[in-house]
Amino acid sequence: MGQLLSGTPKNDDNGSLVSSFTEYFKNYKPENKIISEETISSVELHLKRRNNQEAISVINDALKNIDIAPINVAVTGQCGAGKSSLINALRGVKDEEKGAADTRVTETTMKIMPYEHPKIKNLTLWELPSFRTLTLPPKCYLEKVEFKKYDFFFIVSSVKPTTQEVDLAKEIRIMKKNYYIVRTKVDRDLDHEKKNKPRTFNRENTMEKIRSSYLRAFRDIGEPRIFLISNHNWSDYEFPILMESLIQDLSAEKPHNFIFRLSNVSEADIERKYNYAKQLIWLEAMKDGFCSTVPVVDILRNSDVEKLKTSLNHYRDLFGVDDESLEFMAKEAQVPVEQLKKKLKSPYLLETDKEETLGGKLLKYVKEFASANGGLLATGLYLRKSFYLHFYFLDTVTEDAKVLLGEASSKN
Repeated sequence: MGQLLSGTPKNDDNGSLVSSFTEYFKNYKPENKIISEETISSVELHLKRRNNQEAISVINDALKNIDIAPINVAVTGQCGAGKSSLINALRGVKDEEKGAADTRVTETTMKIMPYEHPKIKNLTLWELPSFRTLTLPPKCYLEKVEFKKYDFFFIVSSVKPTTQEVDLAKEIRIMKKNYYIVRTKVDRDLDHEKKNKPRTFNRENTMEKIRSSYLRAFRDIGEPRIFLISNHNWSDYEFPILMESLIQDLSAEKPHNFIFRLSNVSEADIERKYNYAKQLIWLEAMKDGFCSTVPVVDILRNSDVEKLKTSLNHYRDLFGVDDESLEFMAKEAQVPVEQLKKKLKSPYLLETDKEETLGGKLLKYVKEFASANGGLLATGLYLRKSFYLHFYFLDTVTEDAKVLLGEASSKN
């Protein structure tokens, strides 16, 4: 497919590499960066010393850790509080779907139930037995459920704060773990209040009363993070805020892992996924660019095209615009899946007609993307065409995800 776009400055001076690397990552807030500040500083130092291979090694280690780092989130609380429904929402599955957590109310579950994310294996949500089922003191309860392996706790409540919940929160804090109080079924409380006090009912006041009751109950151990949600409508109330807070509060090594597991509840969720995915592509491109001191002939071979197909499908999967997700959404909306697909671009990116080759079409995408972004993305780097295509695919899939979000919102 010929040489890369002309006009690229030579990168035989590592100063341009350092500048490119620094300029890119300084645009992200610390909590939104996919690699730690320590990793960024280490790469910069190696580049300044012209130790390019060491810089590549640091990036390789960071990418490896990103890929394998597990996340374990525990969901505990009283029986019937909505633990299973919350787990299904966090996993992005409907209660009736295959593999969903059982939402039937039961006091008989003594086991710790793990639920892996249906698409990405690194996240596991653990449904813990209710306090009443095990009838153990909080400290013993935590030992029984192997609390040390969890990165985060959800304490799920649906009626009013209990002594057991407060005691459990104390033990979690002693062990330096983080937790949220998730108050479910607030829609039920609001409906009840509105029915009993139609003249004086005020939604915000009622929710504030619920929140205040938990703040009073937990005042001796600090001010907990409290989220008021509905088990039936995850886009309403404070579920989107809960998701945003959880991403920020997870350890610096793991927020990017969690963001890819979230459902697209809002455009902010989609944008956050987009920024994390873009950083991953950028790291791969930077690593490749470290070794490129002269322009290279960049030809897309058949094996490259197959990898690009795999990458496009991966992005569609991450953003919930894959064929399986589209079929499920079409079924929910009771419309033909093709009608839904016609509103999107990503399912057709690699389709060609008789007069056009796939290679030619991909070259058009490269030129289109480079033109829209002012030429090359990094001063001093020779990016291969495949990286432009990754960015182009990601942009397209992100826009498709926003279209689907709009479609889903219009049906509610």
